[in-house]
Amino acid sequence: MSGVDYSVWDHIYVSDDEDATCPFVDTPSLFRMRHRSRLEKMVEFQQRGEDLETSFAECRRLLEEAQGRLAYLEERMREGGEDKESEAELKKVQAEIKKLKQDEESFEKLLEEHRKEEKKLPWNVDTISKDGFSKSVLNIKPLSKEETGEEKVENHKNFLGKYGEKIKHFGMLRHWDDSQQYQSDHPHLVCEETANYLVVICIEYEIDEVSAVGSVLFILDLARTLKVDPRGCFRQFFSKIKTLDKPYQDAFEHELEMLKERVRSSAQTRMEKTVKELEEEEIQKRLGPGGLDPVEVYESLPKVGHICRQTLERILEQQFFMCIDSGLWVPDSRGDEDGDEDEDGDKEED
Repeated sequence: MSGVDYSVWDHIYVSDDEDATCPFVDTPSLFRMRHRSRLEKMVEFQQRGEDLETSFAECRRLLEEAQGRLAYLEERMREGGEDKESEAELKKVQAEIKKLKQDEESFEKLLEEHRKEEKKLPWNVDTISKDGFSKSVLNIKPLSKEETGEEKVENHKNFLGKYGEKIKHFGMLRHWDDSQQYQSDHPHLVCEETANYLVVICIEYEIDEVSAVGSVLFILDLARTLKVDPRGCFRQFFSKIKTLDKPYQDAFEHELEMLKERVRSSAQTRMEKTVKELEEEEIQKRLGPGGLDPVEVYESLPKVGHICRQTLERILEQQFFMCIDSGLWVPDSRGDEDGDEDEDGDKEED
């Protein structure tokens, strides 16, 4: 036989529901009144126990202080001799210690009785069990913190540094089974960064990998519609595509053609911009000292045979300075100096 005492379970007071009630009294109100009365008694009983604990602790503190004073007085009397004042104070402290010890014993007995009485209290719906701990767990997705522009650029750069080669390999796949298997092996690639990088690659290689981009973008749109993680719905996309779901496949082909058109337009715009930038660089390299393009100046020179003499002189003078500004003509500094000396000699002869 075990040494467990099961008698404590013989008088569990569960609730007031089994009490006899009068048919002329509102039963719910009566139960609420009894429950409130029981709670008030429980609070009063608990408060009495706390007061006893506080009084007992205070009595022990005063007793320790009195014992300290007694030890100090006895030490002083041994060192300095006995006198009436010290003896009177010593007797007073001894009497105080005696009374405090009696109070301590009284409080200890009262506490012991209170604990025994607490054990004898019947259990009810409020005391039959107590919470071991309280914790609430809600499976709610935390609000994502909005990233700054610098953080987005840095995160995108880190992502491409880690998975750039894998994304390129995924873009080269041409069969649905291969794409599904690759995404199953690398679910972290089903994200916006992958789609954006594939679009950039498509623009660079002119639509070579548009189908891969279309599948990723379609999966992302499906995830937004269902409000789920994209990594959890890419299998649903491939299952519908491979089973030749006509409406679904038509929608995908339509989105794919629109994406191809956007990629073509972006590639053409990018090519035109690149050509224009190269032309601007060539012009900047050709600019003369005066900031004019020699090619444009040369092409703008008039045909001499179609103009009169007066107009020719004026145009030639204008074109002469334009040639100097564009660098097509570099004046000879020595010739200018000789010309200045000849003019000075003529003035002296005069």
